[in-house]
Amino acid sequence: MIRIALRTLRFHTGGFIASFVALFVGAVIIIGSGGLLETGIHNAAPPHRLAVAPIVVTGDQRYEYTQQELVFPERLHMDAGWADKIAKISGVEAAVPDLSFPAALAEGGPVTGHGWSSARLSPYRLTDGTAPGADGQIVLGENLADRAGLKSGDRIQLLVHGAQRSYQVSGLATGPDDGEDVFLADAEAAEVADRVGTTDNIGVFPASGAHTQEVAAAVRELVDGSPVTVLTGDNRGRAEDPDVVADGSDLIPLAAAFGGLSAMVTVFVVASTLGLSIQQRQREMALLRTIGATPGQLRRLVLGETLFLAIVATGLATFPGPRFGHWLLNAFADAGVVPESIAYRAGSVPLIVGVGTALLTAIGSAYIAAQSAARTRPTEALAEATLQRRWFSAFRLILGLLCLAGGAALAWGTAGSAGPDAAGVATPAAMVWAAAFGLLGPVVVRAMVAVLRRPVSKVSGLADELAAHNARARTGRLASAVMPVMLASGLAVGLIYMQTTQSDGAQRAFDENLRADVVVTSASGGLPLGLVDMIRRQPGVAAASAQIPTTGYLEPDEPMRPSEGEDTGPQPTELSMLGVTPQGLDRTTAYHAAAGSLTALNGDSVALPATYAKDRELGDLVPMRLGDGTRVRLKLVATVDGKRGYETALVPASVLVGHTDGGLVPQILVSAAAGTDPARLSASLSTLAKEQPGLQVTGREVLEAAQADADDTQAWMAYLVLGVVVGYATLALVNTQVLATTERRKEFMLQRLIGATRRQVLQMMTVEASLVALAGIILGLLVAGATLVPLSISVLGTALPGGSPWVLVAVVAGAAALTLATTLLAAGAVLRGRPGDMAGIEE
Repeated sequence: MIRIALRTLRFHTGGFIASFVALFVGAVIIIGSGGLLETGIHNAAPPHRLAVAPIVVTGDQRYEYTQQELVFPERLHMDAGWADKIAKISGVEAAVPDLSFPAALAEGGPVTGHGWSSARLSPYRLTDGTAPGADGQIVLGENLADRAGLKSGDRIQLLVHGAQRSYQVSGLATGPDDGEDVFLADAEAAEVADRVGTTDNIGVFPASGAHTQEVAAAVRELVDGSPVTVLTGDNRGRAEDPDVVADGSDLIPLAAAFGGLSAMVTVFVVASTLGLSIQQRQREMALLRTIGATPGQLRRLVLGETLFLAIVATGLATFPGPRFGHWLLNAFADAGVVPESIAYRAGSVPLIVGVGTALLTAIGSAYIAAQSAARTRPTEALAEATLQRRWFSAFRLILGLLCLAGGAALAWGTAGSAGPDAAGVATPAAMVWAAAFGLLGPVVVRAMVAVLRRPVSKVSGLADELAAHNARARTGRLASAVMPVMLASGLAVGLIYMQTTQSDGAQRAFDENLRADVVVTSASGGLPLGLVDMIRRQPGVAAASAQIPTTGYLEPDEPMRPSEGEDTGPQPTELSMLGVTPQGLDRTTAYHAAAGSLTALNGDSVALPATYAKDRELGDLVPMRLGDGTRVRLKLVATVDGKRGYETALVPASVLVGHTDGGLVPQILVSAAAGTDPARLSASLSTLAKEQPGLQVTGREVLEAAQADADDTQAWMAYLVLGVVVGYATLALVNTQVLATTERRKEFMLQRLIGATRRQVLQMMTVEASLVALAGIILGLLVAGATLVPLSISVLGTALPGGSPWVLVAVVAGAAALTLATTLLAAGAVLRGRPGDMAGIEE
């Protein structure tokens, strides 16, 4: 049978090409997704600026002793005294502190400042002038100096930590990562950044002859028990960019979701394509049964053909698969979804998993598709092939009903989820609904045909009536053609409106909370907290309040102990946190107290969202962690209401300002007094730039643009996933329609020989394609609706999803046009020959 299977390949070119394309593209996507998943597991970040130091010591961003690993969003600064202690370890030649801070040139853009010691870690080397040996001296990166038109001896104004300072350019330097960098003397860098006594990293150089790993082990022993970590190899990049620790782990669920969605689509596509290909060979299978072939032999025949095809397709997919994964990583990094410093690291595991998944999918689909022919009794074989009486099975019905139940359960979970989390439940729900309708497709399609057959047959006569009878007699074939249409249209509508609904929900929550007319920021990256009172006293100002956004954690009342271990310890509650000045908070935002008073937000206090303060009383001390890991106990002075999923804890800005990366206030919200024009107020506040260099005053559109940028990042990621998955489903749609049409040569030949014209055959195919498109689009809309309604209820409080209705129109029109176009083009190609010439074509 295996030998026969290989020989039959050349007699069914169309079906095998369609199956090959489905298997190849599916394997490429799965292998690429697997590579992305392994990259997230490794989370490797090769160093750039710190590449010269073999060992890097930095603050440990991990939140230890919790059930699930959490990462502090703000950089943990280290005691600068660690450098002297590490330098005394045997085998250490030098321990070099590294300090970085945001700054800006008064006549240029933002730059990153460092102490001169940091130049040794890159290394930077002087190309002109001298190192900054005293206060008031600065070294510029050569590329930066060229763009700004500066040279040694020139004077520049540097905006740093809310102040403007004058420096003389003592030299120019170049390095392997020569970018927007400036260097001050170490002591002055710590002073101007308000970081005296702390450092970001320490680069450790082993002495000549000392083994790097042995020195690293000695350093780890020294810092054991402190919130400090020792990095070597590719992990050193985490010290340059703490976002690798915080955001790099996001690549794992992202890749898993993307790969899982792709794998499920692959199962649908391959099963539909193989099923349709084998259904069209029912007569061949029937003839084999009548001459004595056993059911097992038929199964081996189909499995042998499919296995050979799958091995070739998946083998070829191993070449572009890793490249596709690398491309996906770059695309996510360009969009800002993951840090750019993460390196693609994928070995043989994604290849094995991708190939194995594709092979199992192909073999499973082929086995299921061959069951119908294998179960046929020899005496019924030819009638079975002609009439297609066995069009559904009890197993398929039961499995379809189970998927319906699973989809309903996920829909309930989606509706009950918080707005920002609802999409995480809705995405698998879409695939479960698609599986349910796919399994029950013959039943649904048969019902649709029964409803549509009579009106269709009355449209324009015999050709339309014949098309309706074909659809009724060949429900299985029609259902196989409908599934890719359902998948493409359902996923397109579902995923697009899922993103637009999430965007509308986030935008609505943002707009409802913002009441300020003017926003004050700084080119230097932040403003001193004292500027809020100065702004509040300006004419035309009704209210002003600082805003310092970050993330914090509610800790259990009982202290978290190392003995509890990562797997058994309690899980802190992560929540958004906003540092504010209480005066004017009610005029610049929509926050109001449900209990207590927001004016009491002074000193070590907190206003928690009401949902997080159910078991607490006003006046209780709440154990919390700030964004940089600092433990605090804050007095509960108020509770605030908030839209579910968008709740925020309010903390005095004075508590948070020293525990963020910048150490300053990023923005101050200002509301205009009654009768004051916001534009005139902006101009008035701009005069404060004399006291506060770098101050920028803009309208609220700046915050709206920032919100839109953040939303665009999520939207771009969603549309990338949409493009790949729906693109694959669309390819399967074209693939299947072409296969379903070109394999009907014999049928078209007979129609032409009995007098049907080419136009009549094309008219019949137009009606059949319309039925396929209509059924597929209706099923797709059912899948999308079952997914989007609970999501919209969770996010927007209404059953109607957010987004333009033109998206729905475009998807429906595209699916219909694509189905009709591919069917008619394929039918036209088959009908080019004369009927007499077609009589010699073998089935």
